Amino acid sequence: MERAAIIGVGMTKIEANKVRETFADMAWEAVNKALDDAGMGIEDIDNVVTTSNDFWDGRTISCMAVGDASGARAKNVSCVEGDGTFGAFYGLSRALSGSYGTTLVTAHSKGSESVSSLITNAAFDPIYERALGMDMVSASAMQATAYMHRTGTTKEQMAMVSVKNHGNALMNPLAQLPMRISVDDVLSSEMIAEPLHKLDCSPVSDGCCAVIIANESRAQKYRGKPVWIKGVSFMSNAYFLGDRDISRALSLTSAAKKAYDMAGIKDPKKEINVAEVYDAFTYQELLWLEAMGLDDDGKAGASVEKGKFNLRGELPVNPSGGLLSGHPVIAAGLIRIAEAVKQLRGEAGEYQVDGAAKAVAHGVNGLCGQSHCVWVLDRNK
Repeated sequence: MERAAIIGVGMTKIEANKVRETFADMAWEAVNKALDDAGMGIEDIDNVVTTSNDFWDGRTISCMAVGDASGARAKNVSCVEGDGTFGAFYGLSRALSGSYGTTLVTAHSKGSESVSSLITNAAFDPIYERALGMDMVSASAMQATAYMHRTGTTKEQMAMVSVKNHGNALMNPLAQLPMRISVDDVLSSEMIAEPLHKLDCSPVSDGCCAVIIANESRAQKYRGKPVWIKGVSFMSNAYFLGDRDISRALSLTSAAKKAYDMAGIKDPKKEINVAEVYDAFTYQELLWLEAMGLDDDGKAGASVEKGKFNLRGELPVNPSGGLLSGHPVIAAGLIRIAEAVKQLRGEAGEYQVDGAAKAVAHGVNGLCGQSHCVWVLDRNK
């Protein structure tokens, strides 16, 4: 099978409110940055995949609002609903289909124009859970409690994730919330839903990301450093929270295993140099790392306490600052891919991981991590 690579990435700055920018404005900025990064013109793009969500955008067929700004005029354009990693998965499939050599993938969100509690409440079933007033935060608080009960992870260990990621964001000019904080700062911040404090939760942000994927023959025609896609998979679990063990992430474990197998990775704890994971909440970074085999089950809390996931630690996790430092819903996962690409090209600036050769990027769809998409990227062909 022909291989594929990521040859260009572009991101806007993540902000609380891009009041002077439309969806199309953000897409135009990210797309032009990605084209410049790849040394391409829009005429070199064979097809476009836009990733969006009607609820978050406040309009039906929301993807069409950014199609032209994404360069899809007189080109084949497809739309994916959900996190950007899933849009990139479809874009990869098209680049390898034989019909298209290059695919431009965009993902955008303006959380500032939405009421997140109402939108995420609508994700629950309309008969039982929605009527209880459940939303993403309350469901995640339940998951955090279940995870803490099973593993013995403490609030202090969860708070260390926030300290680490906001601290990393101080070195990332595109991050929304660069902060130098302490564990006490996290634990004294407003309680949102037990056991989650305000600084355990990611903000709802505005931002856009664009990624260009090319098959092997096209990737070698453009300047820059191609980052090779060695493995990718997504898996889903049961919709109803009561039908799965939310203290674990079995769909993520399955997706990661398949992606590792594709990439020929036998021991991810030893072979992966950097990870960009979907840390919408502090506990999720720990839970996802365990589910991906990047730490032993129930041990990630102890590992973060020891500094294992710090920028200069054994396995740097979210050196960009992660979602805790800026969370444009839908775009967040695609940003994880773009940040991993920057690491593997040695272009992450102050938050560059020394010697990064293999990376994992990760995205999530659904309540409490119902669906996961895992990407294994390599700087070497």
